Amino acid sequence: MDSNVCPFSSMDRDGTMTIDWKEWRDHFMFNPFHNMEEIVHYWKHSHMFDIGEHLTVPDEFSEKERRSGLVWRQLVAGAMAGAVSRTGTAPLDRLKVFLQVHGSVSHGKNLWSGLRGMIQEGGVFSLWRGNGINVLKIAPESAIKFMAYEQIKWLIRGSREGESLKVQERFLAGSLAGATAQTIIYPMEVLKTRLTLRTTGQYAGMADCARQILRREGVRAFYRGYLPNTIGIIPYAGIDLAVYETLKNAWLQRYCLDSADPGVLVLLGCGTVSSTCGQLASYPLALIRTRMQAQASTEGKPKLTMVGQFKYILSNEGVSGLYRGITPNFLKVIPAVSISYVVYEHMKKFLGVAH
Repeated sequence: MDSNVCPFSSMDRDGTMTIDWKEWRDHFMFNPFHNMEEIVHYWKHSHMFDIGEHLTVPDEFSEKERRSGLVWRQLVAGAMAGAVSRTGTAPLDRLKVFLQVHGSVSHGKNLWSGLRGMIQEGGVFSLWRGNGINVLKIAPESAIKFMAYEQIKWLIRGSREGESLKVQERFLAGSLAGATAQTIIYPMEVLKTRLTLRTTGQYAGMADCARQILRREGVRAFYRGYLPNTIGIIPYAGIDLAVYETLKNAWLQRYCLDSADPGVLVLLGCGTVSSTCGQLASYPLALIRTRMQAQASTEGKPKLTMVGQFKYILSNEGVSGLYRGITPNFLKVIPAVSISYVVYEHMKKFLGVAH
């Protein structure tokens, strides 16, 4: 990057973590630049939020960025941010899965009793069960999603070489890329659920868990819940992307008429709200997926299809049963987004993505 392109902190004179039009203008007035393209590249890939759910439409990179190796440094930074973020919020994630599977009215489980029960059964460190494989699947999922996204964009674009894709085309490409990545890494999702729900001494580790599932239930068990999981990608990604862009643009039009940068805190807020809206829409499918993944490990529960699970929950637990465990899911959004953002920015600097 051009040496004249200074970091965010050099522009933020008043320490508000927001660049207004005057600070932006003054910076480039007193620090002339030679290459506008460098500045665009610097600000283009500035935010990535990972809360351990479906990721939205993947980032887009120019041919020059791909040749320079920026893509893989960006993916590594994102994977590291996701790993730290998921580890930091792993107890809330395990509590969510526990309540999704065991939190029916008949069990009398709620937020606090579920937390106490897990600690009594396996100690404080048991709150991180299943986190290892949850972190392990970030890198392959991100890489597969990016490569699939590039190929699908190329197929959609066809003969329109050089033209940028429309918003709906990007969303379609992103959703298909997400479905492709999920298809390949889905067995790891099943392992994560089983390891998250395991009792002390039930499995010796990931490999032992995989062997026991294969021996007792066969290969098909590794794709239990795949259908609701794949269907859930579309409402989550679509609503997340649409709400994020709508909120960001509304803020810019109302409060930042002379600026194109709403500021870090506003973007974090938009990311949190959009992610929450996406979860509200897709959560029943996520709950059904988790119950299907956990079927063999839940004694006394019927082994049902997606539609069967939906009917069973409605008839036995009511509509609220479809949102069992959503409280810890919401509680982890703000810390997950914040941790992910901070680590991502530091990793970008460490890997030389941002100077």
